[in-house]
Amino acid sequence: MINGEAETLLSSSLASPPMAATAMEHDGGGEVVTPGELLGNSSSLLAGRGAYAEGRSVRGSVTGHRRLVPPPPGSTDQRFTVEVVGHKAHGAVPQPGSVVIARVTKVMARMASADIMCVDSKAVKEKFTGTIRQQDVRATEIDKVDMYQSYRPGDIVKALVLSLGDARAYYLSTAKNELGVVSAQSITGGTLVPISWTEMQCELTGQIEQRKVAKVE
Repeated sequence: MINGEAETLLSSSLASPPMAATAMEHDGGGEVVTPGELLGNSSSLLAGRGAYAEGRSVRGSVTGHRRLVPPPPGSTDQRFTVEVVGHKAHGAVPQPGSVVIARVTKVMARMASADIMCVDSKAVKEKFTGTIRQQDVRATEIDKVDMYQSYRPGDIVKALVLSLGDARAYYLSTAKNELGVVSAQSITGGTLVPISWTEMQCELTGQIEQRKVAKVE
């Protein structure tokens, strides 16, 4: 257990005081925290592994147990580091700023859902869901974005992780030129080849389909 001073520090940094006792465990025991859960305030805590800073908050990025690590001796920054440890996933974990490869699973009028497969070229070992909102599809003429002409279920997209959104889903963006659809099949099952920023052509039929296309490197 960490000393009384650290106990006071954690209590003041957390929004919910009852969480403090479990956060003090060095061995990772106690209450399980989940992705997006508030761990404390960035003014008094540093984000360690399994955690990330978002504005003034420090939140968990994986499922596991909260743990505090004291600052190294002689460190000018006397904030404790909060970690989430003991989680089952040993593969890559999305973090704000990560570039991910995801498969689109559902397209709706204002957003698309996708399953994240790779994070910064490393495969994930547990399921992470992403959401691409209408305003995050591209950088220009946002009000004219048509989700159904940007993605289709089954498309493979390259996207940037913006933050953890609602319902444990990460908010993703394809607003940069190098982001967007990188692989897709046509309605007839042929491979689609990019021919412009907004169009892909079926190799079998020559039919053109609309997409938010990623710049081919």
